[in-house]
Amino acid sequence: MSNKQENKTKADTIADGQDEEFVEDKELENDASGDETDDLLIKQQQRINELEEEINQIRDTQLRKAADLENFKKRLQREKELVYQSSRETSVEAFLPVYDDLLRTLDAMVKGGADSSYIDGIKLVASKFEDVLKRYNVERIDETGVPFDVDLHDALMRQKPDDDSIESGTVLQVFENGYKMGDKTLRHAKVIVSE
Repeated sequence: MSNKQENKTKADTIADGQDEEFVEDKELENDASGDETDDLLIKQQQRINELEEEINQIRDTQLRKAADLENFKKRLQREKELVYQSSRETSVEAFLPVYDDLLRTLDAMVKGGADSSYIDGIKLVASKFEDVLKRYNVERIDETGVPFDVDLHDALMRQKPDDDSIESGTVLQVFENGYKMGDKTLRHAKVIVSE
């Protein structure tokens, strides 16, 4: 073998050895960069999971706050309606004694034979009172011969009826009218009830 050929073979062997080392180095680099890439992907995925969890917590918090706000609005509306209803009832209750006195005055004037112009004037004022009470859905509780109802009546006394056909627990006489507004009794009627 000539010197040239021997040098070429040595050079090929060296080159092959270097190629093998190069390939091994590249594989090591690829393994190292692959590990780094995997670590980076894992870290990024963890960060994504953390951010998704944070977004879910913020969304839950916002939904709760929106629900709380809606509940607050509803509660405020209910309270506003209750205050309005209560103030309306209080105002009407304040005028009921005046209306009762007006009716008593009218009755006394009719029984006493007062001048008809006075009676007509009192009737006109009483009629206006009645219109206002109707507008506010106020009803008078003044019926006799009806069963006693604790929600509507306040029994002042019990007495034996003149007529034996009247059942026990029947309203015989109304001393003072009662009033109710819708379902609520503003003032119970003061009555005498049969035994």
